Amino acid sequence: MTGTLEVTVGELLTQRANDVSHVDAVVYPDRGLRLSYKAFDQQCKTLAKAFIRLGIRHGEHVAIWATNKPEWITTQFATAKAGAVLVTVSTNYQASELEYLLKQSDSTTLLLMDTYKGTSYIDTLYSIVPELKDAEPGALQSEKLPYLKNIIYLGEEKHPGMWNWKDLVALGEETSDDILEKREKLLSPTDVINMQYTSGTTGFPKGVMLTHHNIVNNGAQIASCMNLTDKDRLCIPVPFFHCFGCVLGILACVSKGASMVMVEEFEAEKVLQAIESEKCTAVHGVPTMFIQELNHPRFASYDLSTLRTGIMAGSTCPVEVMKGVVERMGARELTIAYGQTESSPVITQTRTDDAIELRVNSVGRALPGVEVKIVEPGTMNELAPGSQGELCTRGYHVMRGYYKNDEATLAAITEDGWLKTGDLAVMDENGYLQITGRLKDMIIRGGENIYPREIEEFLYQHPSVLDVQVIGVPDEVYGEEVCAWMILKEGIIVHEEDIRTFCQGEIAHHKIPRYFRFVDEYPMTASGKIQKFKMREQSEKWSTQQNK
Repeated sequence: MTGTLEVTVGELLTQRANDVSHVDAVVYPDRGLRLSYKAFDQQCKTLAKAFIRLGIRHGEHVAIWATNKPEWITTQFATAKAGAVLVTVSTNYQASELEYLLKQSDSTTLLLMDTYKGTSYIDTLYSIVPELKDAEPGALQSEKLPYLKNIIYLGEEKHPGMWNWKDLVALGEETSDDILEKREKLLSPTDVINMQYTSGTTGFPKGVMLTHHNIVNNGAQIASCMNLTDKDRLCIPVPFFHCFGCVLGILACVSKGASMVMVEEFEAEKVLQAIESEKCTAVHGVPTMFIQELNHPRFASYDLSTLRTGIMAGSTCPVEVMKGVVERMGARELTIAYGQTESSPVITQTRTDDAIELRVNSVGRALPGVEVKIVEPGTMNELAPGSQGELCTRGYHVMRGYYKNDEATLAAITEDGWLKTGDLAVMDENGYLQITGRLKDMIIRGGENIYPREIEEFLYQHPSVLDVQVIGVPDEVYGEEVCAWMILKEGIIVHEEDIRTFCQGEIAHHKIPRYFRFVDEYPMTASGKIQKFKMREQSEKWSTQQNK
């Protein structure tokens, strides 16, 4: 592909530090922290030197387990400058998941914070690696995790067996710049630089290997779709450990010299406060985040008049929510992006000048240099526009593969480079796509194919419904039955029969849910993806009890 950026992640930041040196790069409103591009680049260089002094080699794996703390973003660019591969860890992980990731990824270094949502990360690590308590920092020898040597605590407290952040910064400050310059000469844009574990919405997570070239170019094209410039200020409340945070947020901003306004842990009011206080022109979020913001009791008291654009992505974007963000939040140039970790992650995106109908009814069209086709499921036979099939994509954005999993890589990527997404979609004559579901989410009831998205969009129109997710559950007569999980608006009570009556005469009988579950929340990954496989497991048990 012509026209791609041929730079590393570290070089990209240094370019911006030279171009827009005094523009705010990183802002943490709650901490009173504000760093210019010049200051932030210098901070990242210091940390990169520290990593090299710790003995971290080119291509070595460095894991980070933390929320959107300032140290996270510094580590993202410092590892890139040092040529290490950043392995991102979900903040929701517990002991067995952390152990699996550290073992599968061969990580030699782990950076971690103290606690999150009642889980002590430090106690969790000591339970997995008891040898750490008696180890010298940097000299861990673990039977379970033979590669793991360095543990770095993201704070000033001292913990047995660990360096703290202050130690690390001091090490970098006393190290000559020459050591970093030598390392940077070894780096190539084609090196793997980032490893993200798929969210585990199905089975064991797989380590997706992404290169500098993958994520630098994807970030730049995402930013271009939003018309970002160095005058923009993007509020980023989505997690950094996920592509939404570290590519659609961080790298998109750095590609254009825009300012990053950080929210460490999502709370609707913190987002509204950050937009107002920092005069943000853009905001990112998954639909559930936007739903909480729009429905916050003090929503009307915040001045969001500076908002122009942003991205809604991560899961299906309900039409009514999109309209609310455009009309009530004022983000009239809000874009919808679609993709997956394996594609760095964005494949398609709407543009700021797209008609509102396209922005509420599609996930946009392919980014420049990205090919998309719709194929007959189970084959690679391309289908005509307007036909539903599996979405496949090819281009600069396709991952290198899954780490130490050739079988899964071969199943996902064809010999001629097409990535099979597993998503069902329809493409129109102009290349705009609608995502109609996951191949594995399709419900087959009595031989009829039912697509959950269609029913979700219909039920969303009920005035009492805040959010809805539709799944299939096993049934002895029909093979599968439709089950709707619903979150109602605050203070509202609705009965199943009310919803059924609402459906009758409006959608086909076989699409009307057999089961309704009224819940307060859905099982979700830390990145905001709804885990339909968990909903299916719970609903199967529940429907079995109902039918006894």
